[in-house]
Parts: sequence; C-alpha cells; structure tokens
Amino acid sequence: MPSAVTRAGALLLAALLGGGVAVGIGAAVDPETRTVVTTLEQASAVAPPSFAGRDEALSIQDIYETAGPGVVQVTSTSVVSRDPFFGAQEARSVGSGFVIDKAGRIVTNYHVVEGADEVEVNFSGDDRVPARIVGTDPSTDIAVLEIDAQARALTPLRLANSDAVRVGDAVVAIGNPFGLERSVTAGIVSALQRDIRAPDGFTIDKAIQTDAPINQGNSGGPLLNSRGQVIGVNSQIQTETGGNVGIGFAVPINTVKQVVSDILETGRVDHAWLGIQMQGIGESLSETFRLPVSEGLLVAAVTPDSPAERAGLRGGDRTVVVDGVSYVLGGDIITRVDGDKVTVPEDLSGLVMAKEPGDVLALEIQRGDFQRTVNVTLGRRPSEPAG
Repeated sequence: MPSAVTRAGALLLAALLGGGVAVGIGAAVDPETRTVVTTLEQASAVAPPSFAGRDEALSIQDIYETAGPGVVQVTSTSVVSRDPFFGAQEARSVGSGFVIDKAGRIVTNYHVVEGADEVEVNFSGDDRVPARIVGTDPSTDIAVLEIDAQARALTPLRLANSDAVRVGDAVVAIGNPFGLERSVTAGIVSALQRDIRAPDGFTIDKAIQTDAPINQGNSGGPLLNSRGQVIGVNSQIQTETGGNVGIGFAVPINTVKQVVSDILETGRVDHAWLGIQMQGIGESLSETFRLPVSEGLLVAAVTPDSPAERAGLRGGDRTVVVDGVSYVLGGDIITRVDGDKVTVPEDLSGLVMAKEPGDVLALEIQRGDFQRTVNVTLGRRPSEPAG
C-alpha cells in the first residue's frame, strides 16, 4: 500500500503537525521593553534563567521544564458555510507553536492557520489569548503570529543552527497532540536532507527526519536538540494508517529564521525561482547514456515563461528507463553553478534558495558537444507549481 503524508488540523493529517541561511531582521525597537533588536537570534536570546550558560546536554525533564512554557497550543477557526437556519458553520484546526521573542511573536505551521478567521493561543489550561497573523509562507509551511506581549510573561525558545545537526543526535518534540495539553516525546534524528511537500505544492528541502513520536496537533511545535535549542518545526509525518509510525519531518530552523526575517521585514516571503525539472547523473549513468560529461544535472523540462526559458535553457525530448527509473535525455546538462559543481538536484535547489528574485545565476551547461555559460535572472516563485 503506498504511503501517505497526512496534514494536521483541518486538512486531516495530511501534514501532520501540519531552502536557506539565517539572516538578521534589521534594527527595530520594541515599544514595550525599549529594547533594540538587531537579529532574530538576539530577539530570542532572552532565555529562561535555567538555560543561562548551559550548553551541555540536558535531561528530557530539564528541556521540558525550561522550554515547555514557551510552547503553545494554536487554535484557528474559520467559517466554512452560512446556513439561513443554522447560522455560520465553523471548522476548527488545532496545532502547536512556540514563542520566539519578547515582543509576543510565535512560530507555527501555515497549514494550522490556513484560511483562519480567528486564531487563539493557549499557554496552559484555559489561558487563551487572541493572536494576529503577522505573515505566512505556504512554500515552507511557516506562519508567524503575534500576541499582546503584556498578556503574560513570555518564554522565548533558543534557536540552534540546523546545519550542525547530525544523524543520530538526540531530539525532543514538545506539542499538543490530538488537542491534549502540552506533552513531550523523545527520539533521534534518523535522517537529513529529506524533501517534503509544502501546502502550495512546492518542495521543502533539507527537512529533518526524526523518530520522536509526533501526531496530529503537534503541527508547528518545536523539535529541540539535547541543549534545549530549536532545530526545526515539526510539520509532517509519513504514515499508512493515519497514526505515527516513527517517521516525522521538521522544517529546519535555519529555513524558518530566513522566512521569519522576511515576514517581519516586508510582511511576505519572495522565493527565488528558476523553473526547471532536473535529474542528477553520475559516471555510471553517463557511460550508459554515452553523455559528453561524467556528472551533472539533466534538464528534463523547462517551465514555460520561466526564468530558465527566457535564458534559453532546453529540456529533454526523449525518455529512457534504467532499472525502473525514467530519465529524460536530449536537453541541457548543468555542470556548475556560479563556479560550484552540481551533481544532485539538491545542490542547485540549495543555491537558488539562498538567492532572491532578481539575482543572477551563472549556469555552466553542456549542450551536445558544446559547453557554454548561461546567465539566468531568477524570478519570483509563482503561487503554485506549473502543471
């Protein structure tokens, strides 16, 4: 039976709880604390006293006690229909989120608050606080909320560098599975560099795979390392039954930092876009296909009216199957980007993710027996993938 990726909240476990570098967010003054904030890390650096100076591994109990107060339940309500006899019919989605600064900003999943007319966060018990959606990014399944900073004493969580995460690292997930009050589970990082599907159909790359049990309602909650720092936002599980089977995925926190930075600066996130479908090939496949280069990226297809098409890139025109895998040949082969060798699609997608619309990429390509360099001015990613 094929597996299914399920989302949380209103989308029935399709993304159960429901690419990039960290950058600053520009100087801003918090009117409540009069504190000058220059980076997202500084905004969340006011850690609980028990965190101060502690970079050694903590126990699960310590992580839960110190980070738990900064994890919230997120409830979004939307009107799905209006009936003249029964009035407005509402749908409710429940997920998780966590505080990132003293200004009352909270990170959660986009799919938890998608289409919401009203959003509330719950710190514990019946302590519900209205929240405003500051901005969202369907392409990474991230949303930023804001509450009245004076509503309660806030506990921002510390953010790690997700590029430093390694397979086998111990992790802890805190959230509100099935709408239950805050709970904690533990496990390890079981894989890295996973690709998962975003709510708008694009790919979220570099996702962190974990075997820490996460279920519906964990959406948007933090995945923390053994020092109590957030390494990712729990977003999806892979399942055949609708329940947790030990395969969960988190959006890496470095990607989240970039998205939050853009939202707080401009209110939106613009992703750079190239507009090709690609496949990686190595020496063995190159020999099988008798290609003129030993490795690189096959341009399988070029999206109409994309930056790639405007730059003159060519897609393939014939399909060959090897060991059950289809390869599209006859198009350009990309060997280097801005001088860096590329051998797998993640190489190129990572370079594009680090750019902004309007930036230029220099692609070294092989077209038949000729090598050339094509300069591509990246565009703004459309609202949904072509086709």
